[in-house]
Amino acid sequence: MTDDLTVVLDLGQVVVGWDPYLTVADRLVRAEWAEFSAAIDFPRWNQAMDGGLTHAEACARVAAAHPEHAATFVRYCANFPASLTGPVPGMAEIVAELADAGVRLLGLTNWSAETFVHAEPSAPAIRRLDGVVVSGREGVTKPDPAIFEILLDRYDLAAARTVFVDDSPANVAGAAALGITALEFAGASRLRAQLRALGLPLAAEDPAATGRA
Repeated sequence: MTDDLTVVLDLGQVVVGWDPYLTVADRLVRAEWAEFSAAIDFPRWNQAMDGGLTHAEACARVAAAHPEHAATFVRYCANFPASLTGPVPGMAEIVAELADAGVRLLGLTNWSAETFVHAEPSAPAIRRLDGVVVSGREGVTKPDPAIFEILLDRYDLAAARTVFVDDSPANVAGAAALGITALEFAGASRLRAQLRALGLPLAAEDPAATGRA
């Protein structure tokens, strides 16, 4: 039976595109962004903000540790909406098909509480989800088992009846360790096939892409 399966979607790079370079594209080329990111370990700071560190505190700490890069980091935080590139191709259609068929849909995202307000305007399909667990609000990020437990407890989910989709192998592994069916996202077409294989009610092809929408 698939009528009691719940599908849980990561958001960034699964439902909505994210490219942090775009926040500073008016002043840096990509190679310069890469150098900046490596110099301050940007992924670490981004994860910390996703875990609840305020932007103000992150900016202060980066300024203290890397004063030469402080302005670029401040620009990233202040211009965050520019990093969102809109819906990931094909995902709005998958969300709509599942929602219209009555499949329960949830979100589980590593995202700063301060900037999550920008997610839905960039990818309106998010409003079709029944709820979203946001790491920045919880103070814990994937792949920590605690955030998966929050998801399961809050929405009264059985791990064995939950399907989780994420683009991060570490997050997929973290979910799978708890008995959740975990799928690594590699594009909407592949995900559509994977979900159909689990018995979920999706067309074999995206109707919009085949002109039947």
